Amino acid sequence: MGRLTARSPVTRIAVVDDEVTVRRRADTLAVEEPLEIRVAGAPLTVTMRTPGHDVELAAGFLVSEGVIGAGGDFLSAIHCGGPGTGGGAPGTVAPLLTIGSEPPASVLASGNTYNVLDVTLRPGLEPLLTDIARNFYTTSSCGVCGAASIEAIEKTSRFDVAADAVTVDAALLLALPDRLRAGQAVFEKTGGLHAAALFDAATGELLVLREDVGRHNAVDKVIGWAALDDRLPLSGTVLQVSGRASFELVQKAVMAGIPILSAVSAPSSLAVELAAASGLTLAGFVRGSSMNVYARPERVMA
Repeated sequence: MGRLTARSPVTRIAVVDDEVTVRRRADTLAVEEPLEIRVAGAPLTVTMRTPGHDVELAAGFLVSEGVIGAGGDFLSAIHCGGPGTGGGAPGTVAPLLTIGSEPPASVLASGNTYNVLDVTLRPGLEPLLTDIARNFYTTSSCGVCGAASIEAIEKTSRFDVAADAVTVDAALLLALPDRLRAGQAVFEKTGGLHAAALFDAATGELLVLREDVGRHNAVDKVIGWAALDDRLPLSGTVLQVSGRASFELVQKAVMAGIPILSAVSAPSSLAVELAAASGLTLAGFVRGSSMNVYARPERVMA
């Protein structure tokens, strides 16, 4: 995979008992680079992400936008050079990636930074891509979030999370943030990444964990992993995230059929509205020995 961290000089200033200490040192930063996702050669979107698991990111994004709903919908992906990639000549194509694979280290060393991913989907899905720009509900500043977007998501999701009979033990749910934090290898080095993990609600088994500079990207990588492994819908699971619960994260959970979303911080008002309308259990401020459950609390067993 691409580099996850980078080293940068930093000036550290500390004040202890009115004594100022200034020291120069190297610091480890989380890498942030653009990824352009194309479908059949046509540009679809650009997102700022931490390199790695790009195929999962693309697959998860397409699930979130209602384009695909199973692993068989996603046929292949190719990392390629192009304007702004730092790679070879525009249009230079890198090796075909099998599902779940990443660019080989030998090719990464040649200079291609793999910031363009071209996806091939199952024939017949093209009409779903035609107006996809109008279906991007994923940012808090998108300007279209509200009753109309909630109604649209309720109509476009292939999976009914409200009908999921899953329950989760409260003690298990409270333990998930610490388990998520323990698995954040890159955060441990940088302090600068969000994380998302999928757990089995009955057993607490960790199914997958992903990190990224974007909280929505981390969730897309988790959902993409599940899609490529043909696990959709994600019934009976809990999605644990490291930050707040925004509208976009609730949307992604609903689109993937995840019935429970747990966050260590606060939800937004629109996130709560969408969770309630969709039948998703939404827990916030999941820390230590307490939590707030904003929607479908009956699934959390005391």
